[in-house]
Order: sequence, then structure tokens, then C-alpha cells
Amino acid sequence: RSCSFTGFGTVQSRKLGKSLGRSSVRSRMSLKSPKAYNSLQKGAVIWDPKPLQVKKIFEALKKGLNEYLEAHQAELDYLSGRHKDTKRNSRLAFYYDLDKQIRSVERYIRKLEFHISKVEELYEAYCIQCRLRDGATNMKHAFSLSPSTKASRESLVELYKNFQECTEDMCFIEGALEVHLGEFHVKMKGLVGFARLCPGDQYEVFVRLGRQKWRLKGKIETDDSQTWDEEEKIFIPNLHEKFEIKVTELRGLATIVVGVVTCDSINFFTTKPQAIIVDITELGTIKLQLEVLW
Repeated sequence: RSCSFTGFGTVQSRKLGKSLGRSSVRSRMSLKSPKAYNSLQKGAVIWDPKPLQVKKIFEALKKGLNEYLEAHQAELDYLSGRHKDTKRNSRLAFYYDLDKQIRSVERYIRKLEFHISKVEELYEAYCIQCRLRDGATNMKHAFSLSPSTKASRESLVELYKNFQECTEDMCFIEGALEVHLGEFHVKMKGLVGFARLCPGDQYEVFVRLGRQKWRLKGKIETDDSQTWDEEEKIFIPNLHEKFEIKVTELRGLATIVVGVVTCDSINFFTTKPQAIIVDITELGTIKLQLEVLW
């Protein structure tokens, strides 16, 4: 909904309040309890919505989902063509097997289409709350510049409540949107360091994404190969957090921090595995190579 204001006063404030009340996300959308969402768990509530970050994630997510949709639509077209040829050749067993494959792909396409529509619905609701929140902020600023009266003070109190409600609803939607981000399967590919890596060297790699952690240890073997105690970890994407990677060299009882880097996950929402090669040291003498599949 769009709100139009021609002046400032109690009447306009009440109009805004009614509009905000009607647009309340929790009154219009049947979402699960906030406890179901990462961003809204006790001790991790984010009362500072980040519309620009949410917009970037939404665009990357929608693009990735459309890539999956196009790939499966192409597969469906291919199978449908073979289906027609098989029907003409009367190979019944192969025909029915192909028919099952087609139905399976069709079901998956319908799920993808529903997924995309749900993400778009959530983001549209988020944008409405964002605009209403901005409107409440502008109104608060305008009232603060005008002479203080009983009516203006009452309006400011009402606007503050409306601002808080919009903020809560935006955080609620951010939590709901996180449920639709899927999973990142991160594979360890090893360290690259040329002369810096010697047989017998031991390293520890620590990867963090919000509250999710992955700690693994590796060793450089005599044939320059590497062995790691873990090879893969699943991370749940987060709207507000980046990957934090820390590499430590283990020397007996001593540990030496090789480097700490951060990596944005916005480019990982795609159908193809993404290679991550990050410079652990400032000069890039040691690099870490990971692979992310969404």
C-alpha cells in the first residue's frame, strides 16, 4: 500500500498507524514461530534490518533458482522429445521408464516455481514494510522539528510504535527468507603454497558462518600431497553473515596464525560448483582452495 500525506498532525499520524496495522506481516502471512528461524533465535535477534543486503541476497537467490528452473526445463524438453520417439517405436518398457522420469522432472519444476513465488512474496512484503518504516522515520523527523504540543507528542509516541512494528516485521521476514536459502556444501580442496608448504607441516583451518563452525586439521605428506581429517561440511546460508576463514600452522605445542580472511557468499547461489581461492597471507604466498556447491 502507498501512503499519501499532505500535512503533519494527529490525523495523518493515525492514517499511518492504520496503514501500518493493516500491513502487519504477522497478521497477513501465516508464518511459523520466530523460533524456527536462525536470525530470530533467542540471543540472536537482529533488530537492525539491512534492506540493501537483503536485496542483494534476494536477487542472487532468484537468479540461482531461475538457473535451476531453466536447466530442468531443458531436461524436460529433451525427455519429452525422446518420449515421442519411443512411443512411435513401441518400446513399452523403456517408454514407461521415460514417462516416470518426465513426471519426476515435472514435479520438481512445480516445486521450484512454488519456491520462487514464495521468495518473491516474502520480498514484496519486506519492501512494503521497509517503505512504511521509512515513512514513519520521515514523519518522526518532521514532528521533531515542529513546535511541541500535546497532539504532536501523542503522534510521536504512535509513530515510534509503528516504527518498532515495521522493524520487527522486517526482521521476521528476514528470518522467513533464510529458510528458503538452501544449503552450501563446502569441500576442502587443500592449501596452495609452493615453497611455503613443506613435508611434515601441519595446519588447522577454521571456517565460520554465523554460529556454524567447521574446524579441520591437515598435514603435508612427503609426496607433497595433503591429508585432511574432514573433506566436506554443510552450511546453512545466512542473510547477514560472511564466511570467516582462519588458517593456523601447528608447530608442536605452539600455534602460528597464518592469516584470517572473510568471503561473501552472494556469488554461491548458482547451479555450478564455485571454486574459492583466497589469499591467506597478505602477499598470497599461501592460498586456501575450497569448492562450494549450492
